[in-house]
Amino acid sequence: MPLSPPVERQHIHTRKVTCTGYRRADGLWDIEGHITDEKTYPFENPYRGRLEPGDFIHQMWVRLTVDDTLTVQAVEAVTDHSPFPVCPAITPNFQRLIGLRIAAGWTAAVKERLSGIQGCTHLVELLGPVATTAFQTIMPLLNKEQEERRKAAEAAGAPKQAPKRPPLLNTCHAFRSDGPVVKAAWPDFYTGPDKEAAGTESRRD
Repeated sequence: MPLSPPVERQHIHTRKVTCTGYRRADGLWDIEGHITDEKTYPFENPYRGRLEPGDFIHQMWVRLTVDDTLTVQAVEAVTDHSPFPVCPAITPNFQRLIGLRIAAGWTAAVKERLSGIQGCTHLVELLGPVATTAFQTIMPLLNKEQEERRKAAEAAGAPKQAPKRPPLLNTCHAFRSDGPVVKAAWPDFYTGPDKEAAGTESRRD
């Protein structure tokens, strides 16, 4: 168990967020998110009546179709379960995401288009992990394929290409430029105290 043993407690609420990335046959990518909320006790909802333990208070879906640059080409948003009957009426507004690119400024751009009464709190929250899932789905695979093409070209006699700056460089503690991960994975971009040795070792490889 990754957390320490808890004190005696009662399970009250469960929120589940699941995000999945797919590569499509047409060259685009589908990134899907699913969010649910449920209680462990029965209660009355003024619109839906009695909800039993395990009944979904919220169940919502979103699908972003993006290209290789993580630019949104199509959007689908669905509310299957909600506490109020008016909730599903706002899903057409999520078409405003078309044309946005998942990159720096994504969260601000989403809020600009869908904050407050213009959107749904739960679907907007879901777009955060969906965006991260898009990056995790697309970029590692494209980078892998690019590296394979580079190695194949060099093996065929093409001039050796200068390495490109890794997009993950300095984005978190593990990928700090003077750390052991960067030294091992991207020695050309390592900035630690023994950077000369790392660069020499890389050129020897």
